[in-house]
Amino acid sequence: MHHIFIQCAVPKNTMPAAGQLRKWAKKVLKNQTTEDVEITIRIVDPLEMIKLNTQYRHKEGVTNVLSFPYDSENITINIKKKPLLLGDIVICADVVNQEAIAQEKKPIAHWAHIVTHGILHLLGYDHEVEADAIIMESLEITVLESLGFSNPY
Repeated sequence: MHHIFIQCAVPKNTMPAAGQLRKWAKKVLKNQTTEDVEITIRIVDPLEMIKLNTQYRHKEGVTNVLSFPYDSENITINIKKKPLLLGDIVICADVVNQEAIAQEKKPIAHWAHIVTHGILHLLGYDHEVEADAIIMESLEITVLESLGFSNPY
């Protein structure tokens, strides 16, 4: 069983319900791993996202989602924990909602895409190289279609 924790640092009317976020996250995880995993999804405002983006990516400005995979290699005592701590994703509600409007997408569909995208990053997928981007985008499309959403690209 996957454990999805939701932290909300914004008004709840600016984001989907916690149960919806969990549903999307579990769908991604179900398709990618048989391990019981634990993740946290934190929904933040632009100020918090700017701070995180600056501190951890050394980039200025706000972004829609950041993924923070858990790095067990830096722990001196290796304790086998179940469920496996996969990591955290942080989503900026204002950015996701603004992107949905700008891209003429249904907000709920864009939120599902951002959650899917963030979790795939936790699972080790990336899009820096075109070949990797094709793989990641294909997985995103498959997951989103299984949730009833159209291709986000």
